[in-house]
Amino acid sequence: MEFFLISLLNGVSYGLLLFMLSSGLTLIFSMMGVLNFAHASFYMLGAYFAYSVGLKVGFFPALILGPVLVGLLGAFVERFGLRSVHRYGHVPELLFTFGLAYLIEESVKVVWGLAAVPYRVPAILDGPLFTLYSTSFPKLRGFMMLVAVVMLLSVYLLLTRTRIGLVIQAALTHPQTVESLGHNVPRVFMLVFGGGCALAGLAGVIGGVAFVTEPSMAASVGPIVFVVAVVGGMGSLAGAFLASLLIGVIQTFAVAVDWSLAGMLGTLGITVTEQTPLYSLWKLQLAQVAPVLPYLLLVLMLIFRPKGLLGTRAD
Repeated sequence: MEFFLISLLNGVSYGLLLFMLSSGLTLIFSMMGVLNFAHASFYMLGAYFAYSVGLKVGFFPALILGPVLVGLLGAFVERFGLRSVHRYGHVPELLFTFGLAYLIEESVKVVWGLAAVPYRVPAILDGPLFTLYSTSFPKLRGFMMLVAVVMLLSVYLLLTRTRIGLVIQAALTHPQTVESLGHNVPRVFMLVFGGGCALAGLAGVIGGVAFVTEPSMAASVGPIVFVVAVVGGMGSLAGAFLASLLIGVIQTFAVAVDWSLAGMLGTLGITVTEQTPLYSLWKLQLAQVAPVLPYLLLVLMLIFRPKGLLGTRAD
């Protein structure tokens, strides 16, 4: 019971971090139809900006200023870069964001170096939040969950309960009508792109201190972000939320167990020996294949439900 509850809490906290990261990508795609390959790079910038700002003003001000700086940079990229190639179609957009990801990564190496930076957990978030049976649950993971839930509620209320949220949703389906009412649709899209990048930056502020802040951190989380977006359904925030929790829980449980096919067969009285065909495959433990499981889920989703869990489009 202890193993199940602790693994579930760890899986949910990791899933909520994935949602913080993937929500911006989903929001940008749903509003603008742009698949931003550089999204994970903005996540990395959030961690580095928070590290640098935190050295001057502390972690909690950096928690606000880091995403703001990333959002402003994202708005600048949309206004003076992405907007210029948007009219040429999706392929130029993909190439632009793909090149942007490399540009950001190399810039990070030039400014902060090749080694990981000492981005530490603040003292107030260091230590156990509570103890369940004999296992302690860290304060940082609890704070991560709190920030993710607050972000989810804020985005939901912004899009459904405010005037700017209604304008954003209307600009998605009826841009000419919205423009005829006096709203600047290109500016709306610039704010959406900047806001999506800011959400990635927020995830970077939390993820950078929870894991390691280094130039390769974008490459390590980039693929999983797209897995979450596709499994949840491209453009669906609710789908991204469910997919994030699902993948977070699956990976956490898989890493924590040492089951193997050989062991399962052994409980049924079937012995696997070195002479058994594909012996090395039978002996693989679930923890060893845990990193592959999200991509296996992606393949199965594309085969049986291409539009994702809650998606409305399969393209």
